[in-house]
Amino acid sequence: MADLPSNRDSFGSKFGVIAATAGSAIGLGNIWRFPYVAGENGGAAFIIMYLGFIVAIGIPVMLSEFTIGRSAQKNAFGSFRKLAPRRPWYLIGLMGVVAAFMILAFYTAVAGWTLEYIYQSVINGFASKSPEQLSGMYDSFIGGTWRPLLWFFVFMGLTAAIIMAGVQKGIEKYTKILMPVLLILLLALVIRSVTLPGAEKGIAFLFQPDFSKITPSTVLEALGQAFFSLSIGMGTLITYSSYIQKNDNLGTTAFSVAFADTFIAIMAGLAIFPAVFAFGIEPGSGEGLVYITLPNIFQQMPGGYFFSLMFFVLLGVAALTSTISVLEVIVAFFVEELNLKRKAATWLATSSVSVLGIMCVLSSSSMSDFTIFGFTVFGLMDFASANILLPLGGLFIVLFVAWFLGRDKVKIELSNNGSLKAGYIPLFMFIIKFIAPLAIAFIFLQGVGLINF
Repeated sequence: MADLPSNRDSFGSKFGVIAATAGSAIGLGNIWRFPYVAGENGGAAFIIMYLGFIVAIGIPVMLSEFTIGRSAQKNAFGSFRKLAPRRPWYLIGLMGVVAAFMILAFYTAVAGWTLEYIYQSVINGFASKSPEQLSGMYDSFIGGTWRPLLWFFVFMGLTAAIIMAGVQKGIEKYTKILMPVLLILLLALVIRSVTLPGAEKGIAFLFQPDFSKITPSTVLEALGQAFFSLSIGMGTLITYSSYIQKNDNLGTTAFSVAFADTFIAIMAGLAIFPAVFAFGIEPGSGEGLVYITLPNIFQQMPGGYFFSLMFFVLLGVAALTSTISVLEVIVAFFVEELNLKRKAATWLATSSVSVLGIMCVLSSSSMSDFTIFGFTVFGLMDFASANILLPLGGLFIVLFVAWFLGRDKVKIELSNNGSLKAGYIPLFMFIIKFIAPLAIAFIFLQGVGLINF
């Protein structure tokens, strides 16, 4: 098999592939959502189920995207058009590009909050504040106008600067730095957290299996978390895999990315919950946990100033590796379908997403009364992408690979034209033909409220 076309940028090393792709999957959800969801849904019992779904559903869907992207060596839209000419399958790729627009708009708004909290950590802005004052500080920040907008533009600018530099000199170069930094920061936070007096209650919250909490709803929660955690269905994995060299092993790459993603999520739990319980604080979820509970803990903790700064830098890094991958979906589409230079494509993508992004930022303040179908702009972007576009994208991707591309073409790609054994292909084909579509259909039906456990 020929290598990638010489006029197309590509990843230069196996570590670069894994760093970039894992960076795409590892985001804010790993750090502020997964640990709490796991603890609330049976701890280790939930984690076991989640791991099962990662292996049984997550990796096969990821491999399906890898197969499409590397086989076509095009952006998400162009890949389907090349592999299925004159067929409507390209609409799946278009859906991925639309999802990327929506996700980047609201996700960068939230990512900007991490910069505000890095700044507050530097100036010691949490010192001597009560939980109520920290809650007021958070509400007043997101309810403001200029500071959230400023941080939104700074974060969007950082993302655009990396994308503008290209695949190897931008995405690969910076994710190879950012991912080890993320790991080192997380390990330092874990060591501090688990060595606090009373930390064992937090470890039990996360790892003690409580099978009494397992319900149909919990099973679906674990399935949904496995699906969304790996950045499936939005075109990032198709786009990134189009830059993977033909001699790289897609099976081991998918496994490595899934392992890294899960490892970071569990480590984040170990960094957060032992500290939460050590200080006798009720574990909250989501934004409240990150922006109110944790600043409260850091100011009570020996060396809390440094650990607070480390934590919010960690959050910022996790968010940046994700925004890079989402922007690349749009930029690759503009470069290859509109024949734009990368610089022009990045400017066009960044400015058009920023229009939506500004509305997402202002959804907590001056545009909070502006609703569409009962949602703020932020809420609509979040709901439409997470509950409609991503599950439908994932569903059609596996159906396309299983029933349209077929086993022979899949085998060529996953075995590197016969040079690898890839004995898992029969099982992989069975899963993406029958099991994965059913599982993703459940996620979709639950997400839009047609079924409710």
